[in-house]
Amino acid sequence: MEDELELMISLALSQGATYAEARYQNDMIETNILKNGELELATSDERKGISFRAIVDGGLGFGAINQIGKKELRSLVSRVIRGAKESGRRNKTKIAMGQGDLAEGKIILKPRVSFESVDLESRIDLLQEIDSAAVKAAQDSKIKLPGRYLSLDTLLTEKYLITSDGAKVHSHVPRASLDIFLNAYEPSRGSIQRFLSLGESSGWEALERWNVPMTVDEEIKTLANILFKAEAAREERGDVVLGPEVVGIISHESSGHPGEADRILGREAAQAGETYLTRESLGMKVGSEVVNVVEDPTLPRSFGYYAIDDEGVRARRRYLIKNGRIEEFLHNRETAHVMGVGSNASARSAAFNREPIVRMSNTFVEPGDLSLEELIEGVDYGVYIKNFMEWNIDDRRYNQRYVGLEAYRIEDGELRQRLRNPVLEVTTIAFWMAVDAVGKDLKFNAATCGKGDPMQGIPVWTGGPHIRAKGLHIGGSV
Repeated sequence: MEDELELMISLALSQGATYAEARYQNDMIETNILKNGELELATSDERKGISFRAIVDGGLGFGAINQIGKKELRSLVSRVIRGAKESGRRNKTKIAMGQGDLAEGKIILKPRVSFESVDLESRIDLLQEIDSAAVKAAQDSKIKLPGRYLSLDTLLTEKYLITSDGAKVHSHVPRASLDIFLNAYEPSRGSIQRFLSLGESSGWEALERWNVPMTVDEEIKTLANILFKAEAAREERGDVVLGPEVVGIISHESSGHPGEADRILGREAAQAGETYLTRESLGMKVGSEVVNVVEDPTLPRSFGYYAIDDEGVRARRRYLIKNGRIEEFLHNRETAHVMGVGSNASARSAAFNREPIVRMSNTFVEPGDLSLEELIEGVDYGVYIKNFMEWNIDDRRYNQRYVGLEAYRIEDGELRQRLRNPVLEVTTIAFWMAVDAVGKDLKFNAATCGKGDPMQGIPVWTGGPHIRAKGLHIGGSV
């Protein structure tokens, strides 16, 4: 494959390109879905092909093909070059690739248990075991589960990437994920929903490590306690302690997305949305001194793991917010050139026929040194929201709303009665400025982040420790 990609680069340079990039990607995907105990889907799919980008006279061209013969590849290069020339002729703004720590090498993650060694029967058996555990826990807890949805995905991604300015990378990354949706119901108390998402860059051993039947059993018991024992939350002002799951989604939505440089430059305005940040926002105070929000693709086993991005730049840890101030934006090489900085390796592509765009990886609040008990002891009156049931945020990632699921009243530094549907509705800066203490219990959840047109869903982790915020408005929801 390396020879074919090198040939494409040489052809593009001979036809006037100042930059060329060829990427082979092969995704082998297996998906199994169990809905209310019935097998709804069992698919196996292989999607492979080559994408090609080139810059000519400041114009950028992109194309992809799933046929890998030399004739087809030559044709693809010619079509991309023609597109780049036309773009360069018509556009006043010229495109160039910024500098970055370009890499050469192999990134091969070897699973302990390969996906190929796990047959379809074993995959479905696991889903049915989880479903049975959920049904039994619901019966024991005297609630109903009218909606149960389990989706198991395994993905093996192989990539070759070569750029005209020196990057040359071969990578092989397995990913496993399990999404669980449970709708719990009790006739006199209504219904609530729980969504769990587990994911790692690992082989089948991840499924063995997660012990999902036990997790589901505990979740069902918690849902029953919420339905039978929780009191309706009311409108009030007080301190708030948030669990890692809530901290993770806030970090991703109100810090990660606003810090994407393509949003800041307006490229995503009609697609994924805008941002409240501008090019001049570096150093802007958006939180208290204890707030540090990190983006790190290099976390071992993380769902958003990569060592080198899809433009050949070596990945590293990035601080989006450091000591309460905007520290760094997420850049690919194109946005880095526009802003006069180096790329920090944020270019990711979801498939061979998708252009790499600016994406997050693993976004989280950096842990502090307090225990959950110490955070709660510092609250005279407030609410502890351990996890959430729903959320939404505006296009500029500024006004946001999170509805808690498992939640408790805090009085005089102690947890009291359960609360149902507390609502945290706050602006980005008001929230981060209110944070006065950060816990040490860093945890992560998996998610699939959507962005781009055509849509590109990519695996990420969201996370953080427990944190405490002072004097926020809390509402209630029926």
